[in-house]
Amino acid sequence: MTMPANHQSMLSRRGFCLCCAAAAGFAATGGWFSPATAYAKARSIVDLIRDEAAKTKIKVHKLRGNVSILEGSGGNIAVLTGGDGKVFVDAGITASRLRILEAANSLSRDPITHLINTHWHFDHADGNAWLNAEGAEITAHENTHKHLMSTQRVEDWDFNFTPSALAAVPTDIFDTDKTLKLNGSTLQLRYYGPAHTDSDISVNFSEADILHVGDTYWNGIYPFIDYSTGGSIGGMIKATEANLAAATKRTIVIPGHGTPVSNREELSSYRDMLVAIRDNVAKLKSQGRSIEEAISARPTAAFDAKWGQFVITPEFFVRLVYQGV
Repeated sequence: MTMPANHQSMLSRRGFCLCCAAAAGFAATGGWFSPATAYAKARSIVDLIRDEAAKTKIKVHKLRGNVSILEGSGGNIAVLTGGDGKVFVDAGITASRLRILEAANSLSRDPITHLINTHWHFDHADGNAWLNAEGAEITAHENTHKHLMSTQRVEDWDFNFTPSALAAVPTDIFDTDKTLKLNGSTLQLRYYGPAHTDSDISVNFSEADILHVGDTYWNGIYPFIDYSTGGSIGGMIKATEANLAAATKRTIVIPGHGTPVSNREELSSYRDMLVAIRDNVAKLKSQGRSIEEAISARPTAAFDAKWGQFVITPEFFVRLVYQGV
């Protein structure tokens, strides 16, 4: 049966991102839902992601300075171990709880005492409540607090998120930057301004020279930009410039999604891709091209082989960029 054009458009706009959010590692294993598969099921995409998270293996990547990455539950989770207790950067999806605990306990038996949210999205903050129950104080930008306290609609996911339980809401909030001293490490938290959302922060493990940049960076895949809660293509580029300024050749860069261990060189390639596609789409829009005409012109063609091979398709990425130029 041929799918109506307007339904195809709906799938391309709504069926992509929570598919990505299930686990960054799905990209390497072929385990990501396609939009058609997701919509063939009579459940919301959020439910499907929770189902996948409940059975996906958590992979542990040990870095340096007692910092590791847990990959496989929503966004890439960083864990810092030490005598002050385990510090999590992002919480993943609640359905992964037992597997996350098992992976974290393989690093140390220290209690979980702190959680930092890089932004408010489901695939990074869904586990807030259970981590709080384990003993974690939750730190985040004030806009993450605001979004988790109220109903949020993400248009491109066609989903309304209800207010979070109070246990899941950050209690240690800040506006521009904050420094934490934990486990002999200095953690520098910095607000980007509107980027992927209006709540994004970076977390710099200063002594280890490890930079967690959340969803301002998607390693090897086109990124989602949440215009519903303040994101923009310009903000994403600005945030990436800030990340490049904060990184050196030695810095380990942790992206929100995609291959979890990255570096400044790969981050620079990501910046170049964003800028080139932004400029290409802006030129087409300035010529009066409609969004469908812009898509037909294939302004992402030079980058699709590397960045456009997963569920955030070149077509959808053009739609996102077009909205913001």
